[in-house]
Amino acid sequence: MEKAIFVLNGPNLNLLGTREPEIYGTDTLADVEAACLALAERLGLKLVFRQSNSEGQLVDWLQEAREHGAGVLLNAGALTHTSLAIYDAIKAMSIPVIEIHLSNPLRREAFRHHSYVGMAATGTIAGFGLHSYVLGIEALSKKLSVKS
Repeated sequence: MEKAIFVLNGPNLNLLGTREPEIYGTDTLADVEAACLALAERLGLKLVFRQSNSEGQLVDWLQEAREHGAGVLLNAGALTHTSLAIYDAIKAMSIPVIEIHLSNPLRREAFRHHSYVGMAATGTIAGFGLHSYVLGIEALSKKLSVKS
């Protein structure tokens, strides 16, 4: 079975489209998923798309991706700035992990400027709304084709 790209979303991302649209835009998580699936299909990639409000669930999915994934796009939401457990899970991985943000955390509150995810990730894409995910899939696709 072909390994998949895991697109993992953290707390409150299920509220996209209605939660602070002036920051996160009006696209819903379903819109993000549809865009990711359409691009993955065009690129010939298998994609697993998930969201949880639970830190432990995200760690479990990262560990699953470690075994069964080709790469990960991770928007850990607020856990980006607080979770050593997610940091440790990423550090245990040998596949690429790209940190994704809809907004640009560096243009926001000071507590959002520190990223445990970013400290462990292969790279970060932020500030492009839904298109951050598209750019992330494209980056992973290129990175994976170089390894092959």
